[in-house]
Amino acid sequence: MTGNADQPDPSVQAALDALPDHLRPTLLALRHLILESVADLPQTHPVQETLKWGQPSYLPQRPRVGSTIRLGATKDGRQAALFFHCQTSIISDFRAGPGADADLSYDGNRAILLDPATDLPRDLLRLPIRHALTYHLKRGRKGVRS
Repeated sequence: MTGNADQPDPSVQAALDALPDHLRPTLLALRHLILESVADLPQTHPVQETLKWGQPSYLPQRPRVGSTIRLGATKDGRQAALFFHCQTSIISDFRAGPGADADLSYDGNRAILLDPATDLPRDLLRLPIRHALTYHLKRGRKGVRS
């Protein structure tokens, strides 16, 4: 990973520091959840923490392993957003699974939206995070829809 979990790259740290105060705890918890998920997926190591479109982003450094995950906010700034590549099936696959629509909002096929005033559904969010980080590995297997 560029930087480490405790000390990100200076440009990423600046983006984390610039997060809106009311969203910062939720987005930092999402960052921590992504880094925890990476630790459980040895095939994704190492993971790069970088900026894409000015947002903290996470992806395996090896090509054709996973898809990028970005942290950000909705355009109105009210909700935290966990962004995925909109041309993947990550969110549609997640929404088709059990419990995925319980108290979650979406921005089409590109983001899971989270209210900063509610508890983060960590166990539920691990699923799309893991799916994104291994997206291309799963696509290569016969019979697996990704």
